[in-house]
Amino acid sequence: MNDIINLGLLSSVIVTLFVIMDPPGTVPVFISLTAGQSRAVRKRAAWQAVLVAFGVIVVFAAFGQQILSHLGITLPALQCAGGLLLLLIALQLLTDTAEDPVQTKNVNIAFVPLGTPLLAGPGAIVATMVFVQRADGRLPDVVAISVGIIAIHLIMWLTLRFSGIIMRILGENGVLLVTRIAGLLLSAIAVQLVADAVSDFIKAG
Repeated sequence: MNDIINLGLLSSVIVTLFVIMDPPGTVPVFISLTAGQSRAVRKRAAWQAVLVAFGVIVVFAAFGQQILSHLGITLPALQCAGGLLLLLIALQLLTDTAEDPVQTKNVNIAFVPLGTPLLAGPGAIVATMVFVQRADGRLPDVVAISVGIIAIHLIMWLTLRFSGIIMRILGENGVLLVTRIAGLLLSAIAVQLVADAVSDFIKAG
């Protein structure tokens, strides 16, 4: 199976993007932004937001390496910067200091702020670029990353699509608990990224 798809990398992509994009934590924000809207409008906003996020992630996954090469940025530098960025996001999840995006007049909320930066934010973009850099064109790794990106966006769409039901099942305390656990996992991933980057810097001399 690993000759076709790297299962270890697949699980890593799904877990990392899940804790960064935080589907359960997005539910209260989505509900507040679509408050007073009809069911049809909420359904449309859900798939539009996920589609926008998917497009942004795919663009950076496909062209991120060229951007890095042009700017002369190395993988360890990207890993370290990404780790520090993810750590900040994790601290926001753990301490509840993240600011909720507000609705903007004359702007489709499915594009801003839902699609980006809420879903396809800096953390998700950096994490995706790091995974692509590590894959280095190997087919099983590329397949794993592609499937992982598709899977997490499918999970996100299902979460937003049935956000009302999820909110009623989990309750405010349940959503808060899941958000805190996601923050803890994300902080561990961030520290590991920084540690790997430092190790690579030392090896490079």
